[in-house]
Amino acid sequence: MVFLTTKMMQRTAVFVTFGGWVTSLATTFLPFWKTMNSDLNEVENWFSGLWLTCLYTEEVGIQCKAYDSLMGLPMDLQISRVLTLISDGVGAMALCVAFPALEGVRMCVSQASTKRNLLISAGVLTLVSGATTLIPISIVAHTTVVEFWDEGFPDVMPRWEHGEAMFSGWFGGLALVIGGILFFVAVCMGDYEQKLTSPQMTPRTKHYLKTEVL
Repeated sequence: MVFLTTKMMQRTAVFVTFGGWVTSLATTFLPFWKTMNSDLNEVENWFSGLWLTCLYTEEVGIQCKAYDSLMGLPMDLQISRVLTLISDGVGAMALCVAFPALEGVRMCVSQASTKRNLLISAGVLTLVSGATTLIPISIVAHTTVVEFWDEGFPDVMPRWEHGEAMFSGWFGGLALVIGGILFFVAVCMGDYEQKLTSPQMTPRTKHYLKTEVL
């Protein structure tokens, strides 16, 4: 295909990675990881995230409060805090590494071998960022499902359910994984194009001394 070039693949990988990183960054600080409402009081909606707990009412609106103690948080939220912050930092590092490695960008790096190594590093960092986004989302989702179906709670008690931030986190993590794969695809395409454009090596011929047989 004409439009499927190494340059386009590199920019597509950066675009997908940037979109996944922004989505993951927003998911880290959104308080909508879990939601809860009660059938007895339908005007109140509770929201819970990694950093805040919010209450929404029609009269007052939304009010949020930070958690009182870090040590008092459940283990899944503590692990999720650490992993999401790692994901955001590694994703930002991947974008910084990938930008000077793009074709047409001569900032700090001009050698093809160095650009290739930077693209590989960006792909690895992006995959790590995607994994550290999907893992905490999956952990919180699992604990939410287990607590929701816990038979020890009375049926009249409200229970936490999946919030919108979980779905955005899954989308952002998947986009980061796809972006990391696209970086490696761009590297393979660059190697293939370089092989096609390299001069063909002509085999060396041996020169024999011509002799006459009498």
